[in-house]
Amino acid sequence: MKVRIGVAVIALALVLYLSVVALEAIALLRSGQPVGVAMGVAMLVLPAIAAWAIARELWFGARAEQVGARLEREGALPTDEVAVRPSGRIVQADGDAVFPRYRAVVEAHPDDWRAWYRLGLAYDAAGDRRRARAAIRESITLEKRAR
Repeated sequence: MKVRIGVAVIALALVLYLSVVALEAIALLRSGQPVGVAMGVAMLVLPAIAAWAIARELWFGARAEQVGARLEREGALPTDEVAVRPSGRIVQADGDAVFPRYRAVVEAHPDDWRAWYRLGLAYDAAGDRRRARAAIRESITLEKRAR
């Protein structure tokens, strides 16, 4: 719940920021000066790109949470015993040890969204965030097709 409140606060701050930037950009566009117009365009385009990227990340987080909740309801989340640091992160050596098993399951069943989600968790446990996100994205895509 704390995470959702934090995300909502940050999203609200972004909307406020974008509103202020848009007003300033319009003022620069109205100036008629070439440098002002160029800055005004940049002030509209760059925040729009940032807003799109943040919206995409929020969508990814929400979908990953939904797919993970479905997997949990099915009782199919990994149950490996791994050591955890006080911060809550898995000790990397333990994450590395369980990873090959999950990769083998995905290789055997490449269309199984559950296997991809568990592989994403294993990648995350092994400290490979980029591949974890890619595996979770694949899981989301496959789960959507399976519905």
